[in-house]
Amino acid sequence: MMNLIHWRLLLAVADAGNITHAARQVGMTQSGASQAIAQLEQQLGAPLFTRERRQSVPTALGLRVAQEARAMLESLGRIQTLARAATGTAGGVLRLASFPMVFSTILPPVLRRFRQLHPGIEVIALEASDSEVEDLLAAGTVDVGVVLNPPARRGACPLGADDWVAVLPAAHPLALGASVPLAQLAAQPFVLATGGCTAHAGSVAADAGLALADVRARVMEWSSAFALVRDNVGVALVPELTLPENRRGLRVLPLAAPVQRRFALAASDQARDAPAVQALFDMLRRDDSPGRAPRSRAVLGHRADMTPL
Repeated sequence: MMNLIHWRLLLAVADAGNITHAARQVGMTQSGASQAIAQLEQQLGAPLFTRERRQSVPTALGLRVAQEARAMLESLGRIQTLARAATGTAGGVLRLASFPMVFSTILPPVLRRFRQLHPGIEVIALEASDSEVEDLLAAGTVDVGVVLNPPARRGACPLGADDWVAVLPAAHPLALGASVPLAQLAAQPFVLATGGCTAHAGSVAADAGLALADVRARVMEWSSAFALVRDNVGVALVPELTLPENRRGLRVLPLAAPVQRRFALAASDQARDAPAVQALFDMLRRDDSPGRAPRSRAVLGHRADMTPL
C-alpha cells in the first residue's frame, strides 16, 4: 500500500541520486528504503529508477512520477496549513523509530491517542533494531525513538515493560517447576534468539555474571527459536511480548529472580524542544500523572494489532 513515506522517499532518491543518502533524509535504513522503492515499483508495474554503480537514476517514468508526487505533497502541505489555521491545532511532523515488536504491541494505543489529540501532527514511523534507533537518535535523523532500559538521566518517557521468561520443551526436567533460576537455564543446551536486538539472552546472562554454556543454535526470528525448542534442540530465554499464541509443546516459566526489559521514548538532542516532540511527551506525562491509570506493563503473551500511522 502506497503512503506518504513512499512519495517522500521517491523525491529524496530522485533529488539525491542515491538511496543511502535519501534514506537518511527521510529517516529510514538503507535496506528499508530499497524495499520501499521496490514495493512502489511493483505496485506501479514499472521501474522508476535504474541502478548504476552507487547511483539511482530516474527513468523517464520516474521523472514524471516524481514531478506529480512533488506537486501532490506541496498541495497536501497547503491543505494541512489551511486546516491548522482554521482549527487552531498544532501541526508539524514527528519522525519516530522503534524496533518491530514495540510497534506491534505497545505503540499502537499511544499513537492512536496522539493522533486524536493532535491531528495536525503527522507521524512518520521507521522500523529499526535497537542499536539502529540509538544511531538514528544520535544523528538527529529521527526526532524520537524507542530505547531499551534507558538511564534515568536521559529524561526518556516510560512506555512499558515486559519480563524475560524461560521457554522449555514441555518434557524438559526444568519444566516441572514453577520458575527457573537463570543460572540453571544458562547451563542447558541453548537456542539463542536475538530478534535483531543487542539485548538478548546472552546479554541478560552476562549482566548476571553468567555465560550461556552450550549454544546449539543462534537465530534472529523468535518464531524460529520456538520451533527449535519444540524440537528439543535447547531451551530459550525470550521477552514475554514475543511469546506465540500457540504454545503447544512448550513450557513457559518465569525466572526465579525476575529480569525486566523496560521501554521508553527518548528524543534526539536536535529535536528535544520541537513542538511535536513536546506535545507527545506532554501527553505521555499526563497519562502517567496522579489520578490517571498508568500504562500497564506488558501482559504475558499479549498481542495488539498494528494500525496504519
